[in-house]
Amino acid sequence: MPNVSLTTSSVQQFIIVGFPGFQDLKSKTLFSVFFLTAYLLICLGNLTIILTLTMDENLHKPMYVLVCSLAILDIAFSSVTVPRILAILMFDSNISFDGCFAQLFLFHAVGSSQSFLLMLMAYDRFVAICNPLRYPTIMTNRVILKCIILCWFGGLIAPVIPLILALRLPFCGPNKVMHLYCELASVVRLACADISVNNYVTLAIAMSVMIIPLTYILYSYVRIIMSVLKIASSEGRVKAFSTCGTHLVVIFIFLFTAVCVHISNRIPGTSEDVRIMAAGVQNVIPPLMNPVIYCLRAKEIRDSFVKTLRKCKMLSF
Repeated sequence: MPNVSLTTSSVQQFIIVGFPGFQDLKSKTLFSVFFLTAYLLICLGNLTIILTLTMDENLHKPMYVLVCSLAILDIAFSSVTVPRILAILMFDSNISFDGCFAQLFLFHAVGSSQSFLLMLMAYDRFVAICNPLRYPTIMTNRVILKCIILCWFGGLIAPVIPLILALRLPFCGPNKVMHLYCELASVVRLACADISVNNYVTLAIAMSVMIIPLTYILYSYVRIIMSVLKIASSEGRVKAFSTCGTHLVVIFIFLFTAVCVHISNRIPGTSEDVRIMAAGVQNVIPPLMNPVIYCLRAKEIRDSFVKTLRKCKMLSF
């Protein structure tokens, strides 16, 4: 990858420190085992969801197309960082200037896409419950695929301006990134120039990416709750709420981990290790939990998975 820096910098590579307080071999080995195990489970769980939904034609519905898209983003989100974290912990903590900024861009792009996709999933549930008769005509697979592409495109666009501003900064040392991977704030902090504009722009875009989807999600579920309460039968209300329960749990985990990272960055006196660990957990817990949640709570996915296992077992004989 050619050097894309817009400003001459003496730094040609960065050193990813990892956990400053745990640099001994035993600690690195334990963290490596944790991240490797989590990553393998993330890939296995989300690939299982993708294969199950792809192979069962009965699940080729808008809601499950969205679940499949979320599983793809979960794998991408952890793949951007975790393999590099393992390399840093076990082998080499150096990363090239261009490689660092490439990872930085992809990390924020995939994270933004996830936020937009959760908003789209809320819209899907809103239409399904508040406009059930029009749902088949409004939410077709073709429409959903177009909306998913827009979410991914929006995710790719969101970090472009912060990235360009960061690339315009001169980096003349030090080059030690106090993190597990190249993250925008940690890298920009190393620039030997005023970064106030970078911080304001990055904060504005980050808040937009989080607050706009969250506001719409809250609005959607207020409308959903109002519609569900109008349903006469208690069985109908339970069924309506159950279709939203899985999505709400996924949103809660996504937001909870993001809030934990934000709090750890803002509380005075928080150690670097705690801050970095919170960010590391954010990379593995939501992608790890999402397939578990959908398999446990979504009966159609669970039944389809069992059916697929039986087919595979029959083919093996």
